[in-house]
Amino acid sequence: MKQARWFIHPIFVFILSTVALAISLFLYIYWYVGVSEKLKSVIQHYQLDASQFFEAKTWVVILSLSLLVGVILAGILIIFIYNLKTLQLYRLQHTFISNFTHELKTPVTSLKLYLETFARHELPRDELLKYIGFMLQDIERLSGNISSILNLARIETKVYEGDFTPVDLTETVRRFIAGNLHIFRDCDIRVERQPGEPFIYPVIVSLFEMLLMNILTNAVKYNTSGMPRIDIAFERQTHSLLLRFRDNGIGIAKADKNKIFRKFYQGRLQESIPVGGSGIGLYLVQQIARLHRGKVVADSEGEGQGSVFTLILPYKVQEGKP
Repeated sequence: MKQARWFIHPIFVFILSTVALAISLFLYIYWYVGVSEKLKSVIQHYQLDASQFFEAKTWVVILSLSLLVGVILAGILIIFIYNLKTLQLYRLQHTFISNFTHELKTPVTSLKLYLETFARHELPRDELLKYIGFMLQDIERLSGNISSILNLARIETKVYEGDFTPVDLTETVRRFIAGNLHIFRDCDIRVERQPGEPFIYPVIVSLFEMLLMNILTNAVKYNTSGMPRIDIAFERQTHSLLLRFRDNGIGIAKADKNKIFRKFYQGRLQESIPVGGSGIGLYLVQQIARLHRGKVVADSEGEGQGSVFTLILPYKVQEGKP
């Protein structure tokens, strides 16, 4: 996107419009007061009845005009803010397209290189299997990126399959981790077992698993420790169920805590690690939480102190039960 010239930049246009409107209001009031004073002089000179000329309330006219100008200024401000939001979204989309294009090209280029190697050279079986393993990783990465875009489109248009089914969240999380050990094989994931009744909540299982996948893979991806660790805890409160995902990763900058759930947004600390990313993972997490009438909040004590993502789901404790 080409940089706008200063004289057509939205901020300059907004300031210029506001100043022009303010000057117009000032000049009108100045002219109105000047004419009124001259008219009073004429009335006094000829000893005329002033009530015939000043029945209209001067300050009522000025106040009405000021209110109208205020409405116009409010409209200009709304248009200005909308324009800035649109410009910001355009820039984020441009960054996303650049990053995502790189995310797609990298595994494709890698696959092409491996296939060309196979075509030109006879490789021992052990080495062949090693390269095939690398290719499968690239395919998994490529598939994950494509799935993210498709899932984003389905969720935003509310075109998704599945019904809300009451499930035990603890067992669902355990089953999901057990079924994806190949993804989290280098990560220590601990699920805290809670005493008492199971955490039953209606979810669309496929979407809930997508939420888990994005939170857990982010915790592994943005981690510079020797052994990534994730502690998953459950808590039942009077009006909500809480699922906490605590990791020992790079943490979240204070300024990014309320921004990381925006579409295409990537935090400053996350940008410092060359692991790629599309900027839609946590946006998907928040949208899925909202579909389940909940929300996700993020917290961190700072850089290098890890992160805590808390899924909050509405819940009402029945009488006579904890």
